Amino acid sequence: MQELVSIRDVAKEAGVAISTVSKVLNHYPNVREETKQKVNAAIAELGFVPNTIAAALSSKRTGRIALVLDASRHAQTVDEIPMQYMIGAINMAKEKGMDIITVFFTMIAEMTVDEMVRYFQSQSIEGLVICGLSKEDITLRKLAEDGKFKCVLIDAPGVSDHISSIHIDNEKAQYEVAKKFLDGKPYKKILYLSGKKDGYVSEERLVGMNRLAQELGLSVLVRTGNFSELAARKLTMQYAESKDAIVCASDLMAIGAMKALIDMDIYRPVCGFDGVSLMGYAGKQMHTVKQDFQRIAASAVEELSCLMEGRSGRDIVVPHKLIRIKYLDVIS
Repeated sequence: MQELVSIRDVAKEAGVAISTVSKVLNHYPNVREETKQKVNAAIAELGFVPNTIAAALSSKRTGRIALVLDASRHAQTVDEIPMQYMIGAINMAKEKGMDIITVFFTMIAEMTVDEMVRYFQSQSIEGLVICGLSKEDITLRKLAEDGKFKCVLIDAPGVSDHISSIHIDNEKAQYEVAKKFLDGKPYKKILYLSGKKDGYVSEERLVGMNRLAQELGLSVLVRTGNFSELAARKLTMQYAESKDAIVCASDLMAIGAMKALIDMDIYRPVCGFDGVSLMGYAGKQMHTVKQDFQRIAASAVEELSCLMEGRSGRDIVVPHKLIRIKYLDVIS
């Protein structure tokens, strides 16, 4: 039986100290790029496996997964959406008897694909639930497609033998909520506040809004609000006076728009998307799309469990609801 390669062997091969290898493995800052390359080349050459992985393999432990979140994209919602994802994922992992850790995008943002692989393998991770992947997250997308981990993507496309995608029908949901908000009303000039320019979800919702605009003969001015309350406020102050109504691709932007309208002392109806509880404190009822983020995350963990048992990936569409959220809804 071949002996396991040790960290000492890697250090000798790379011509560095054992402590330097440890720093590279644990992604310490201030390690020179040249040194990292030497160590990584030695790891690849020798087939080094960190002790934590070797222990997991030798004991045949299974079922450790990671929930990968980009909390910064929802920071102004007091982390409500990421928190709901975490609660749903943790509860389902517990039900399935799986270990779960939470990793934020910022923790791995500067890593290469190989570094991400080693980072997750060093913690015996077998599967990933990735929430909020966008087109700009190229390295993380490559990690998912690499095949070393089973993956479930929340709100991002991509299905293969080892990847599943789970999401609501964002195009349909945007079309439906905007139609309920606008159909039969005298509103023809619409300010539409989209999310991220390169976001999968944002693009789908914009398609839904454009479909409704064509159907109802609406004039729609599209501006990118980046899911930001502040950006929505500024755009509303800039454009709302010449528009009849405002449709927003998130509740947070809807709140920013409504507060701006109050400061401008004009009335324009506002529509949101997501159904976050913060919406209830905006002061007025607003049409919005209700997503069950806990259920989505729980379903993602359940699907990941199936992938880890050998099932092929699939595209899963979960239901959404159209609601009018108000203050009493969030305190009852």
